[in-house]
Amino acid sequence: MKSLFFVIVTVLIIAVTFFVDLKPKPEPVNGKYTLVIHGGAGSIGKDLPDSVKKAYISSMTEALSIGKSILEAGGSAIDAVEKVVMFLEDHPQYNAGKGAVLTSAGTFELDASIMDGSNLSSGAVACVKTIKNPISLARLVMDKTEHIFFAGEAADELGKTLGVELVDQDYFKDERRMKQFENMKKGTVGAVALDMNGNIAAATSTGGRMGKMPGRVGDSPIIGAGNYANNKTCGVSGTGIGELFIKHQIAFNISALMEYKNYSLDYAVSEILHKQLEPNTGGLIAVDKNGNHVIDFNTSGMPSGVANSDGLFEIKIWK
Repeated sequence: MKSLFFVIVTVLIIAVTFFVDLKPKPEPVNGKYTLVIHGGAGSIGKDLPDSVKKAYISSMTEALSIGKSILEAGGSAIDAVEKVVMFLEDHPQYNAGKGAVLTSAGTFELDASIMDGSNLSSGAVACVKTIKNPISLARLVMDKTEHIFFAGEAADELGKTLGVELVDQDYFKDERRMKQFENMKKGTVGAVALDMNGNIAAATSTGGRMGKMPGRVGDSPIIGAGNYANNKTCGVSGTGIGELFIKHQIAFNISALMEYKNYSLDYAVSEILHKQLEPNTGGLIAVDKNGNHVIDFNTSGMPSGVANSDGLFEIKIWK
């Protein structure tokens, strides 16, 4: 009897498992995605050498493709923005990671932050000197610690403890980039995404301002200034003169106008970027909860790209 009982139980378990597997998997909340990326707003005139222009287009295209493939496969917004920014950090064309600019002391100090709009979790690092990909350490701060922001030597030590890739200061120096862009004072990289489950995420990384004082922290690692994401409203990644983005809490105030005054994304961005900031001070990218996007700047150029589930895939440097 016991043997028969166990046989019956086993058959029932197999049957239940079989029918559970046959149940349709839940569909994504909205079934659509949007990804916007930028490579820093600054003095990028249309007389840019063809070789540099092609480098911007090529790298932006590859970065956008990386994020698009993640979102298209049903991946999360937080994964997409991290991987996009990691790629841009590794590319010497941009003022983040490998192409970071020098401080006044001739050293490199990098900042980054990442934010998950589904629960407002975030992670940030500032003034790191040995972290190859600051955005990945920011992600680990969010996922693996009870804190949000680490800075300086403690952040570098945390990176070592958490096993991120470490490099010497010489890694960040790129002579070719420094010669090509020695007059560019602004620059940052960032990505904002809405995934098919309706979650928004934003990531921003920078080497800071050219010739900044050691220890200076800009807006990129500061939640609400240069980076913000909230599923209720939008995600934002900024680039430009960080002190102004901090002063005016640019990223958060765009979200606040949408949440408290019911502004559209377009109107909120225009109200903040063009009324709070003076000309030639920066730009930003943003995506709202419905998949609408904005790419805007008040400088001469900002390499950027957008891709979505409707088939849009576009790279631009100028308006």
